[in-house]
Amino acid sequence: MIIVKSREEIELMRESALIVSKTLGMIASEIKEGVTTLYLDKLAETFIRDHGAEPSFLGLYDFPNSLCMSPNAQVVHGIPNNKPLESGDVISVDCGAYKNGYHGDHAYSFEIGEVAPETKKLLQITKESLYVGIREFKLGNRVEDVGNAIQKYTEAHGYGVVRELVGHGLGQKMHEDPEMPNYGKKGRGKLFVEGMVVAIEPMINLGTRNIKQHKDG
Repeated sequence: MIIVKSREEIELMRESALIVSKTLGMIASEIKEGVTTLYLDKLAETFIRDHGAEPSFLGLYDFPNSLCMSPNAQVVHGIPNNKPLESGDVISVDCGAYKNGYHGDHAYSFEIGEVAPETKKLLQITKESLYVGIREFKLGNRVEDVGNAIQKYTEAHGYGVVRELVGHGLGQKMHEDPEMPNYGKKGRGKLFVEGMVVAIEPMINLGTRNIKQHKDG
């Protein structure tokens, strides 16, 4: 069931979302060669709590940390650890903050040092595809209009679109309806209405669209 939000509720969500953006901004200044993802995770937890919020991911589905940190070939939901980041790495940092009864959710992929040209291009096209998708999130359109736009844009550059993992609605729960795939056919899926809030999350691979799940889930 899709839960539509009032203007007042959306303003509360905006506050949570801004805390997430500020957290990622703080993390951006700390990401460098030799730093561990576990160190960055602790910084983020402290920052979120200092801003009157709670980390959304900590304990969610038994997740042990405040940030999902996914280096290189990992797509999403990576668990922070003590392995130092190296020059040439790419790290996806997914952050959530819960305040006033509502979640904010946002991810960004960062480069460490000198990254290969083909990796830079993947990051650029994936970021552009987010805005391509956002343009289709409007009254009168449907869920798969967003996914179709992202899919066409990224596949035109030879990339693979992950199927098993999708974006989602957002509100008092971290994951609400509707699911927001990054692929689809125009005109299909649930209709967008006033007051819907979603997290659009392009997950794009250099090469195959297939993924493998680690033994830890």
